[in-house]
Amino acid sequence: MTVLLTRSDILRVLDVPAVLAALRHGFRQASPIEPLRVRTDLPGPGTATALLPGLIPGIPAYTVKVNAKFPGARPALRGVVCLHDLADGTLLAVMDSSTITAWRTGLAAALATDLLAETPGTGGDDLGGTVGVVGAGVQAELTLAGLDALRPVRRLVVQDLDPGRAAEFLSGQGIPGVAVGSPQEVAAAADVVILATWSREPLLTAADLKPGRQLTTLGADEPGKVELSADLLSAARVIVDDRTLAVQMGALGNVGLTADAIHATLTEVLTGAAQGRRADEVTVYAPVGLPWQDLAIAWPVFQAAQHDGQAIDFLS
Repeated sequence: MTVLLTRSDILRVLDVPAVLAALRHGFRQASPIEPLRVRTDLPGPGTATALLPGLIPGIPAYTVKVNAKFPGARPALRGVVCLHDLADGTLLAVMDSSTITAWRTGLAAALATDLLAETPGTGGDDLGGTVGVVGAGVQAELTLAGLDALRPVRRLVVQDLDPGRAAEFLSGQGIPGVAVGSPQEVAAAADVVILATWSREPLLTAADLKPGRQLTTLGADEPGKVELSADLLSAARVIVDDRTLAVQMGALGNVGLTADAIHATLTEVLTGAAQGRRADEVTVYAPVGLPWQDLAIAWPVFQAAQHDGQAIDFLS
């Protein structure tokens, strides 16, 4: 039998600390299989993407995800995550991919941001405690939720193309802060900046950044999408989730940079093979998203909800 898990099913059992632990474990492990992220444009505004296989050593299952992404839709990403038994391929569960993707992206970004950013001090405005958001949508909200579970977030600075959306985002977080009019104002006021937009032009350049800042760019995850300029990325210490994908369809390749601009992967930083932050540097985390990250949330969700969700026999 295959368990069908909707958005509400997933959210009912989602355990943020458990997913953060699974993500941390996954980043520390070297996958024996090269991840595939297959993407194609569709007629009109949409794209289709498949990510496979999602594998983490020690978990007896794998994921295959198929998504449609349409910028004008709400949610913009729709599809399914299929969870298979690693021993015989049994289809254990089919899950809503919009929820799985948003949460795994947000929590993986929070994990990396916490690792690379300055440690917050004890004062209310000390370095590391003010977080900026450019693009006040669901993805930024979930990254902030993960970050809040890892470190104190004392103040927010929020910007969005829609000022009303920025104000609504701010009022919903329960954290003191202010909505501002430009990404540059966010960068001037915040120690950590989360960018999660659909931009195709740089929102920040090297001139906008002060030493010691940490930027996490989530919007540049497909060809043509750009949030940070080439001069900023060239000057910063750039950490990625996958070198090849960061150049093929991520923040670096989208502004004409090569793998030479990458300092390390997050796996290398977590395992001590490479250094993360150095004093007074600008650091950037520029992920594209890897198949195994879906498994890091799909497996604990399946374990918690396998007896509660609707079940179907696809072979009947």
